[in-house]
Parts: sequence; structure tokens; C-alpha cells
Amino acid sequence: MDMTEFPPLKVLFAARDELWPAWSSALRAACPEAKLTRAGDPASFDAIVYAPGGEIEDLSPYRNARLVQSLWAGVERIVTNPTLTQPLARMVDPGLEQGMIDYCAGWVLRAHLGMDAYAQDGIWRNDTVPPLASERRVTVLGAGALGQAVARALKGLGFDVATWSASGRGAEGIPAFAGPELDRALRRAEILILLLPDTAATRDLMNAGRLALLPQGATLINPGRGTLIEDAALLAALDHGHLRHAVLDVFRTEPLPPDHPFWAHPAVTVTPHIASETRVGTAAQVVAENLRRVMRGEAPRFLVDRAKGY
Repeated sequence: MDMTEFPPLKVLFAARDELWPAWSSALRAACPEAKLTRAGDPASFDAIVYAPGGEIEDLSPYRNARLVQSLWAGVERIVTNPTLTQPLARMVDPGLEQGMIDYCAGWVLRAHLGMDAYAQDGIWRNDTVPPLASERRVTVLGAGALGQAVARALKGLGFDVATWSASGRGAEGIPAFAGPELDRALRRAEILILLLPDTAATRDLMNAGRLALLPQGATLINPGRGTLIEDAALLAALDHGHLRHAVLDVFRTEPLPPDHPFWAHPAVTVTPHIASETRVGTAAQVVAENLRRVMRGEAPRFLVDRAKGY
């Protein structure tokens, strides 16, 4: 459809200063029919491209905006904003999805193969052969776009994969557990991956009781949200030897304070929130598509259910 049939869309870029050069260039290339700017009469804007940390927190003056497009996959820092009345869309970026697949597959394979057991110290350790991937049970908590993508990738590598979500939705051909079946999903998880959003229902989900449901020697990988785990309970499970290892990419406080016990714990690997990032090049195409939908009077993609928080 020829977008010249529609009036230009005035779009406010509301994010940190350092994001402007890359995003403005990419968005103008992806959607030249939109007029992207950083300031103006709030009532004049048709859409807002938003990321936390910018100067704009009060969204109430932008009463005519038909979309707030988040540049982040997680929306917990905006969905609770009481001034938000406009439709909110989260970021579903193919580049972010591939990055999460890479991160999770890499750490799952490392845990599955026991790569850390082979110290380079001259000792020939060939008494233990790892099982095949088909004999290793992996559970992914969270079956949104990222959870499904990770589950499909791990199944493609041969792992015995299942997902869990409150609704029970999942990826085609992969067993899916629903809300009341969380205990079953955890008991099978020799490797557990957390890809849930931060909501009132998921905070502290992995407490002492639920960590105890994991099989002896399980590995936990958390590239989701730092609030999903009770830190003290996780450290206790590792200290007691019930869990073998934890790979943590997200934390309640970031950067993770230098004196936090996770840094020094021998059974914890800390990565600095690098599991996956929104890629400007691919994400700009997602934003452009939603802006064009607004121009055409269509519903944007990936709208957030505010009652659920994602």
C-alpha cells in the first residue's frame, strides 16, 4: 500500500540521549514517512518510541498518541506508570531472539557436557561420559516469543525439552505445562531456564521450596529477570550441593554490587546482563511496522496486556 495516501505520522523519541544517533538513523531509514523528533507540543504526537531513563516520565500530556512503542522486551518499568493511558507495545526483535537462543544454547551445552570438569592439570578424567542430549531434560519457564524460540532451538539440538507458563501455551511439538503444573515442570528440570517477565505473580517464584523440587545436581540459568529468584535461597541450595551450578545474567540491583556473594561463589557464573540486547538494525523494522499500522488505523503488534503486566 502506498503510504503517501496517509498523513505523516509525528513520532516522539523518548529515550536516553546516547540512544538517539543510532536509533534516529535506523528509524528514519526504516520508516521515512514518519516524522521523528525529540521535542514538540505533546498533543501533536501520534506515537511515542520509548525506553526508560529518558527525560519523559509523565505521559499524560501525550493524549493523542495512539501507540507507545517500547524499545525493550521487558516492560515492567513502564507498564506500571500511572500516567500511561495509550496502547503499549513491547519489543519483539528477531535479533534479540537469536541472541537469547545463542546464550541459552551455549550455557545449556556447557552444563550438559560438564565442560568445567576438565581442568587442564594433567589429570586424565575419562571415567564419566555425558549422556546424549536426548537423555537430558530441560525445562524453560516462560513460553513467550523468547521462551518458545529457545525451546525450539534446544529441541533442534536433541534435548528433551518442555515449557511452563501460567496459560500453558507453548511451542508446537514441545510438551507444555500450565500454571498448576509448575511442580511437575520443575521436578523434571535437570537444566532450568528462566525466561519469565517480572510481574507480581513471578517475583520470588524460585524460592527455597521450589528450588528443592529440582533434581539433585540441577543447573539453573537465568537470563530473564533478577526478581524471579530469592537470592538467599539460591545460595543455600548451591551451598548444600542440591544444585550444581547457577548461571545468572540478571539481578535485582544492576550493576551487581562488587561485594555481592554471587561474585565469589564457586558454583555461580555471573554474566553482566549481556544474554541478549535489542539490535537496532532489526528492531527498527519492528518499530516501523507498528508505526505504519498506526498510520493505517490498524492495531499494533505485540500489545501489552496491562492486567498481566506483559
